[in-house]
Amino acid sequence: MIAATGLSMVFGSHPALDALDVAVPPGVTGLVGANGAGKTTFMSIVLGLRTPTSGTVSVLGLDPLRQGAELRANVGYGPERNVFPDDMPASDFVKHLAEVRGMPRGEARSRASDALWLVGLGEERFRALGTMSTGQRQRVKLAQAIAADPSLVLLDEPTDGLDPVQRDEMLALIRQISEDYQIDVMLSSHLLEEVERICDNVVALDAGRLVAQGRLDDLVGDVEGVTVELAEIDDVPGSIDDVSARLRAAGLEVHHGPGLSRMDVLGASADEVADAVRDAIVDSRARVRRIEQRRRKLEDLFEAVQA
Repeated sequence: MIAATGLSMVFGSHPALDALDVAVPPGVTGLVGANGAGKTTFMSIVLGLRTPTSGTVSVLGLDPLRQGAELRANVGYGPERNVFPDDMPASDFVKHLAEVRGMPRGEARSRASDALWLVGLGEERFRALGTMSTGQRQRVKLAQAIAADPSLVLLDEPTDGLDPVQRDEMLALIRQISEDYQIDVMLSSHLLEEVERICDNVVALDAGRLVAQGRLDDLVGDVEGVTVELAEIDDVPGSIDDVSARLRAAGLEVHHGPGLSRMDVLGASADEVADAVRDAIVDSRARVRRIEQRRRKLEDLFEAVQA
């Protein structure tokens, strides 16, 4: 779907992207990283809106720089920023952008209506964009991105500004559109939990560098463990540090949460990890406040790189 080799983008002396080699397969792909990691820059290059400093990129088999108009006719895009004409009704806005992508006027009108019904704005489709809530405007962005029947949709922070209920609805809608209409999706997010919930594949960036890429299950699915919260006994100082040291000596990954008392312990088998945690706690004479099973998360990948 997207292939990049040695892709770099430098603004002045600041490298926004640093020699990325990326291969994005079909499905729903999460482009993840903190704010400033290079996600929006990567998307703008994919769309042919920026010329990279070096390297090459191919999207749907097309060169974004030489075949940009052809590419953008087959790609939907939902930007992070709100760039709406406030006085225009949602239906006219979605229809206009479908026409811009090459769809005949009559078909664009029908597709705009269908897309707005699909995203839950059928009853609101004639409202002016400036009167809509943040959640409704995010749905309009999604509607215009899919109205022209694209092969690929790029969504930049599609849940930005949404409350938890709206965020859940938006994520479910993106997944439904991909599955029901066979549209490949790349969505960028700085919220790793969102990507873990709906994505098949992941491209993870940190300060313009590639941290990890591949199928989500391959990156996080095979490592399990426990989260344990401990308390020291007054007459056994240092017991929590001792637990951590014993677990690392046993070859397990240990990631401390807020404060040293909480730790995530990961290994190849949840049962093996649980047994090792039990033995380390007993031997160190620490006190358990809470213990629960968990799996590796994308957050752990970033922590491992930054360690």
